[in-house]
Amino acid sequence: MCKGLGASKLPAVSDTSTVLPSTDDLTVPAVEARELSRRFGSRWALTDCTLTIPPGRVTGLVGQNGAGKTTLLHLAVGLLRPTSGTITVFGQRPGARPSQLAKVGFVAQDRPLYAGLSVADHLRLGAHLNPAWDARLATRRVERLALDPGQQARSLSGGQRAQLALTLAISKRPQLLILDEPVASLDPLARRDFLQDLAEAVAEHPLSVVLSSHLVADLASVCNYLIVLGTGQIRVAGDMSELLATHYILTRSRRQGHAAVPAGLTVVHAWRLKNATKVLVRAGEPVSASGWRVSRPSLDDLVVSYMRQAPGRSRRDDNVLEESQ
Repeated sequence: MCKGLGASKLPAVSDTSTVLPSTDDLTVPAVEARELSRRFGSRWALTDCTLTIPPGRVTGLVGQNGAGKTTLLHLAVGLLRPTSGTITVFGQRPGARPSQLAKVGFVAQDRPLYAGLSVADHLRLGAHLNPAWDARLATRRVERLALDPGQQARSLSGGQRAQLALTLAISKRPQLLILDEPVASLDPLARRDFLQDLAEAVAEHPLSVVLSSHLVADLASVCNYLIVLGTGQIRVAGDMSELLATHYILTRSRRQGHAAVPAGLTVVHAWRLKNATKVLVRAGEPVSASGWRVSRPSLDDLVVSYMRQAPGRSRRDDNVLEESQ
């Protein structure tokens, strides 16, 4: 345990400038996986996942419960090892050496803190364990958030614990910040404050972020890159604005009868409403479909359609009524 734990004041801030991690690694992918799989007993949590997360992006990772989100993040921080395939963070195996650990900040799903330690104790511990610790940043955030330095973590509210965990992760000055559903249990105000602080941190410091969440609206507010996981496989991944620009919803009244999707379009998912059939399609150019009303999907439409998609079911020129059974 580091010296000074138990004091109720914030640790003194040295006048020495903080030495930040090199940003040279921002020229290579923040996270890259090739045919990545992970098995727990007889159950495969991830299967043949291949993806590249560009540096400097705020990536939203979304999927239903059990889709493999936490497993993927634990592999990225080095808490798990792949059953097969590979994963690298800035070109190196996760957790391979102390210098690699210093590049990654991680806030786990339960926002783990030491219940018996005060806010000030956590900052002292962070300074003791992290060579690039930014004491000024940590102190400034605690003061702005009006956290009592002497208050123990066990007595903080859920929002305060989330903010303290984010402070610890950011103040180590990582190049990659990984957040596993950090706001899932927070009330709307605390969630908004957390996401606003995250957006400000990204704006102020060179940082890549992977944010896991099942709240699509939260992803839309802070993310510019998207990964959708389903039953342990990557359903879709890419720049969020590009994904929205290359997908369309085709709507046709059921009174109009049968119609096939125009040639050259990839069917992602089709579903029936009471009086209409809707189809989410992907296309490389603007869509014109006779007999169909064409509209743009929301991010929620896009995410839910890929989550509902059965593995291997993306097809071209499908019979819509067969697809929507």
